[in-house]
Amino acid sequence: MTDSPFPLEPTAAEAQAAIAEEFSFFGDWSERYQYLIDLGRKLPAFPDAWKVEEHRLHGCQSLVWIVPEGSAGRLVFHAISDSAIVSGLIYLALRVYSGRPAAEILATEPDYVAAIGLAKHLSPTRSNGLASMLAFIRDTARSQQA
Repeated sequence: MTDSPFPLEPTAAEAQAAIAEEFSFFGDWSERYQYLIDLGRKLPAFPDAWKVEEHRLHGCQSLVWIVPEGSAGRLVFHAISDSAIVSGLIYLALRVYSGRPAAEILATEPDYVAAIGLAKHLSPTRSNGLASMLAFIRDTARSQQA
């Protein structure tokens, strides 16, 4: 498929700690939302050929496409959204989970969501979409371990 910049940190736990530290620098949610938008712009190119129903993630109000590759030893996820903020949420999820073994993905709860206050500041539709994306990543890891 394509190259992925993830993982950035050696472990999922370290990725979550780095995310929490980065978000702690911002005083209010307008700054945090802008940072999310900026992160979304860093997602690698996502080929138009992948933007098909087969790769569409349902449960999101925005259009989201996600393509997994790899095996239990190392799963890589490629994803994109038509929404700037959702693309930032994708970036955070991929930073924590992409490029990791299935066992590590399954052993890592998405603690960064609460740690940076996302749970309180996302609209219900964005929260549902984030939950759908995290469930897809975990389900993919679970199926690779089977």
